[in-house]
Amino acid sequence: CMFVLSSPISAAQSKADIAAMIKADVAEIVAGINAHDADRTTKFDAPDVIGMEAFNAPIMGANADKDGFAAAFKESPSWRVGMINETVDVAEAGDMAVYRSTYHEDSTTADGTPMTHKVSFLAGFKHDADGAWRMHWYVVCAQERSHKR
Repeated sequence: CMFVLSSPISAAQSKADIAAMIKADVAEIVAGINAHDADRTTKFDAPDVIGMEAFNAPIMGANADKDGFAAAFKESPSWRVGMINETVDVAEAGDMAVYRSTYHEDSTTADGTPMTHKVSFLAGFKHDADGAWRMHWYVVCAQERSHKR
C-alpha cells in the first residue's frame, strides 16, 4: 500500500488530529486498492518510498510502487482488502507517525474459489519540509496462509 495528507499540519493540531488525518488517507488508499486504481493507491507515497513484502524484493521509489500495484491489479482482478483494525502512533514532536493495521486480503482463484487471509500492515509517515505528510516506508506481512472464505 503512499501518503500526502489533505492539509498541512499546523502547530495547533493535536496528536489525535494527526492520527485521524493519517487514518483518513489510509482509507483513501484502501479505496484505491479496491478500485484497482494505482494512482489513487499510491498518491500519498514519498518519492523515495520503500515497500517491503514477504517473498518479494523491496520496492524502491514511488514510480516502482505504482507500477507494482498496476501489475498486481492486472494479475489479480478480484483482489480486495478489508480493514479489521488500525492504530496510529504519533511522535511527541508531531513530525513522524507509525501506522499499524490488520486487514483481510480477499481474492478468487482461477477456478472461482473465493480465498482470504489476514495481513499486517506497518507504515512510517513523516511531516516533510513542504508541510505534507507522506509515507516513506511500509511493510506488508501475511499472518496466515490463504484459505477458502
